[in-house]
Amino acid sequence: MNVKDMMKVENTMLSALGIEIIELSEKQAVATMPVHAATHQPLGMLHGGASVALAESIASIGTYHFLDLEKEYAVGMEINANHLRGKAEGMVTATATPLHKGRTSMVWDIKITDENNRLICVSRCTMAIVKKQQP
Repeated sequence: MNVKDMMKVENTMLSALGIEIIELSEKQAVATMPVHAATHQPLGMLHGGASVALAESIASIGTYHFLDLEKEYAVGMEINANHLRGKAEGMVTATATPLHKGRTSMVWDIKITDENNRLICVSRCTMAIVKKQQP
């Protein structure tokens, strides 16, 4: 089963925030998100929570790429983020690279940049890999 094929995007945070998966490979996972009203905080800037949602989403999708989807699933275990630059409009891109690929967890480094490759946010996300219960 292909990760992109199994992803339900409609009526999820991905669709609500406009997150799109651009690349999914052994080396990295990449997604974009528009900076607009749905991702703004009240002062009209990119909400830190939207950046964190983008970071965890791409780490999750990257993790699913390495799993046996019939037997395993992944859930977020821990995430941190440093918001380095504000952004009022345009597009941000999250590039996630795996730092650790274990049997029960994966750790991802995520860099969120703008259209000019300026760093907006850096994040590290730990994903737990859980075995599905067999009937």
